[in-house]
Amino acid sequence: MEELQSVAVTAAAGVQGDFRGVVRQGAAKPPRRQVSLIEAESWQAALRELDIADDEALPWFLRRANLCVAGVRLPRAPGAVVAIGPSCRIEVTMECDPCSRMDEIKPGLMTALVPDWRGGVLGRVLDDGEIAVGDEVRIER
Repeated sequence: MEELQSVAVTAAAGVQGDFRGVVRQGAAKPPRRQVSLIEAESWQAALRELDIADDEALPWFLRRANLCVAGVRLPRAPGAVVAIGPSCRIEVTMECDPCSRMDEIKPGLMTALVPDWRGGVLGRVLDDGEIAVGDEVRIER
């Protein structure tokens, strides 16, 4: 995992550099799991549940999510749209269920990420955009 300050997000390739978001040849539309997003607040809630102190905090990207947002509650329903920056739009397709890999990071982390979609959301790119840390995140209904 690599933490970036800016990245291109496209309907053809998902988050630049992440092969999982690439639309496969012959596919009618992008995969439902093209982009993953997590809330900073949900990640911190899971860490608090595990009594992880600030000085030993685990960085959010260990969750293996593509994007981390703060100060906004991600939709908990498919069909909602998350807009980031001036043009990027991502349709929420499903909850991002935490996997057993989370317990390899910290025992109990998988369970701590289960309540209230703490593991994040998955989506597909509707509109391309270059996004950067600090960009505005908006929820469209």
